[in-house]
Amino acid sequence: MNETAPDLILPDRLKRGDTVGIAIPAGPIIREDEFATGVRLLTDMGYKVRIPPDYKRMNSYLAGTDKERAAELNSFFADPEIKAIVAARGGYGSLRIVADLDMASIKRNPKIIIGFSDICVLLTAIHRNTGLVTFHGPMLSTLQRLNSHFHESFFSMLAKPDPQTIKPSGLEILIKGSARGKLVGGNLTNLLHLLATPFELSWENCILFLEDVNESSYRVDRILTHLKHAGRLDSVRGLILGTFENCDNMENIWARAMELFGDTNIPIWANFPTGHGENNQILPIGVEAEMDGATGKLKFLGPCIA
Repeated sequence: MNETAPDLILPDRLKRGDTVGIAIPAGPIIREDEFATGVRLLTDMGYKVRIPPDYKRMNSYLAGTDKERAAELNSFFADPEIKAIVAARGGYGSLRIVADLDMASIKRNPKIIIGFSDICVLLTAIHRNTGLVTFHGPMLSTLQRLNSHFHESFFSMLAKPDPQTIKPSGLEILIKGSARGKLVGGNLTNLLHLLATPFELSWENCILFLEDVNESSYRVDRILTHLKHAGRLDSVRGLILGTFENCDNMENIWARAMELFGDTNIPIWANFPTGHGENNQILPIGVEAEMDGATGKLKFLGPCIA
């Protein structure tokens, strides 16, 4: 996994009045109330919202066939009127369409794409194959759960080209120290399924952030150990553990992470607000970042958008 990475591409900033496309690349719309509320919140924030005409489509536990879901995402990237793409929800199915994404078209038409959970498969694959900075953050279905701070972070990350800094409250510093590297990561279980594919994230000299949901601590342990044995953790420069929602015994997960990195002395943070919890901070995948051990701040060393 040492291929030369493509040059970094920054998507254009999002301005009020721009059109945001709602993509449904994984699970189907189950709760219309969440969908409608998310659309209203984006509209209230000053954006136009493009909803697919067949947004209610369903194919078992998926939002349509693989061909339909891939075609929708490809068309959103190719559409010059759409300035950003927000995933409606996660669920399952992103892995089934990732090989059908038109990476050449995405590279020619770079734009903001944001989501998390199953969507991290798409975010990781797109960044790895095009160099486009993608955004791990809230989806349409989760907007209503977020506090007012999210609106500030939404505008800061997606509308302001200045380098940003995140100072999370409640941060647990498990191993002290500072680190610099390219920020990558997402849902632990889904990242595992990208191993040994052309869509796997770039682990070299990275700051790695991880989150998960509804997993037993022994399963998280197993995945982390798998990554260790596969050599994927060897050059990680810093580790950020986000929300492990509905995962039992967080202390065991934290302890296992410290064991796995014990001989490297890299900084490890926990309880960072990213993932399936109430606070889901937007994180730009692919941007150089610094874990500042003295202040507990995550600093981005360059802009996330153009």
